[in-house]
Amino acid sequence: MHNPHWWRDAVIYQIYPRSFADADGDGMGDVTGIISRLGYLQSLNIDALWISPFYASPLHDGGYDVADYRRIDPRLGSVEEVKELLDQAHARNLKIFFDLVPNHTSIDHAWFQEVLNDPPGSPSWDRYMIREGKGSHRELPPNNWTSVFHGAGWTQLEHDGKPTGYWYLHIFDTSQPDLNWENPEVIEEFHSILRFWFDLGVDGFRIDVAHGLRKDPALPDVVLDQSNPDFDLYRPYWDQDSVHEVYQGWRAIANEYPDQRVFCGEAWVATEERLSLYLRSDELHTCFNFNYLQAGWDATKMHEVIDQTIATHAKVGAPPTWVLSNHDVIRHRTRLAPLVNGEPDLERGLDRARAATLFALSLPGSAYIYQGEELGLDEVTDLSPEVRQDPAWLRSGGTDGKRDGCRVPLPWDTSSESFGFSANGNSWLPQPAHWSELTIQAQSADPESTLNFYRRTLALRKAEPSLGEGSLQWLDAGNPEVLAFQRGETQTAVVSVINLGDDLVHLPTYLGTEVLATSSDAVAVLDTSDGQHVVIGGETAVWLRAK
Repeated sequence: MHNPHWWRDAVIYQIYPRSFADADGDGMGDVTGIISRLGYLQSLNIDALWISPFYASPLHDGGYDVADYRRIDPRLGSVEEVKELLDQAHARNLKIFFDLVPNHTSIDHAWFQEVLNDPPGSPSWDRYMIREGKGSHRELPPNNWTSVFHGAGWTQLEHDGKPTGYWYLHIFDTSQPDLNWENPEVIEEFHSILRFWFDLGVDGFRIDVAHGLRKDPALPDVVLDQSNPDFDLYRPYWDQDSVHEVYQGWRAIANEYPDQRVFCGEAWVATEERLSLYLRSDELHTCFNFNYLQAGWDATKMHEVIDQTIATHAKVGAPPTWVLSNHDVIRHRTRLAPLVNGEPDLERGLDRARAATLFALSLPGSAYIYQGEELGLDEVTDLSPEVRQDPAWLRSGGTDGKRDGCRVPLPWDTSSESFGFSANGNSWLPQPAHWSELTIQAQSADPESTLNFYRRTLALRKAEPSLGEGSLQWLDAGNPEVLAFQRGETQTAVVSVINLGDDLVHLPTYLGTEVLATSSDAVAVLDTSDGQHVVIGGETAVWLRAK
């Protein structure tokens, strides 16, 4: 039965296409590789795929520098192959989200190439954030804005090898000039891009840097305030009120289609209230909840973030989203691991990762899974400088920009040097040897593996009517390091419990005694003179049937 509101509690699996599956053997994942693995994706019991950019790109920033929004990078495939992917995914009842990068283009984009060939003041120049420099010879940038990837946020334009006195803004890499979203031509171009892909069958878009399209038109200098931990979120090129006009126009286009077309924004903003503005009924459907990702392994912070998130989203009638890993952050097996002699304890990190996942998947709303987390992959921290490609790494002199470590290609089996990632054993980033124990082939045969834990958990989430969208009621577990809440109000209600401490905990009987799912084997139902009760080990989560 068709559900127009499927997105409100969907589980979406993120594919970083260069690192998912390589069908042609060149060491880089591709569209055909994704098609060949749709059976695997369906076996995870997910609802949708989000595919990071695979548009035509020089790959200065892993595809987030787009040269042509209507063409697929020929190294990764073609529009015809994407159409086949859409058709085959839909036949398996899987929705497809594409990544859209509207804040900037690549320097190779036809529009920016026009800038390089046209004189100052040409219409092509107004499509980008190009401004006259300061100083007697305009030799200084227009203001002190800096790049997220380190260094200056402005680069001087040259014609015929000579400086022009004009500068273009790039909040990210120099290869990613920022578009001018005050220009009607830019607005209309992206309306056309949305319709192009919607007409082809795309179900929605994840919007990169959704909070950054509009800049303060006065271009004021940034006033440094390092005493404010959220200082970076208040810069005059983030979260401007006028950005909402853009998404109101996009939502109107999505509403033109009879089937629900959906937007999810990547919006890093200072408060939950600011985030809720993006989620009004005439703007974006959902936004990523980064506060939860940043709460870490801390019961108090998790409780606070969950309460704030649910309350804020309820005010605008939007479903929350929950995410623990993505292509820009350290994988949560490594991130949550306690340090022993300065190094992460990856075994305990895996226990914590599985527990955090089980707990997150019981929260109301939708959830995102990043490729490889279902295998319990750890962050690859020992990549040599020669193979790293993150522009932040290059611009910081190797002190920052370690996103390559979460983008290492997936291990499928042990049939080749690339663990089955590539037909010819090639891999654009080297995979660690110990991943041979974490391959999909190896884990599929082990009923207690992390992969099969994800499969069971996601299947149960689909089957339990109390999970997904709905209300949440906190319960007292009798221990400050244990969080517990109930989903649902009937005999099918589910209680979700996570023990963030190290010690064994005897749970109160009223939480339930029927075990539905566990993150580890450190859960037992004991018979005592007072009846049955559940015992849960440290760094463990469990779903129980409520009494």
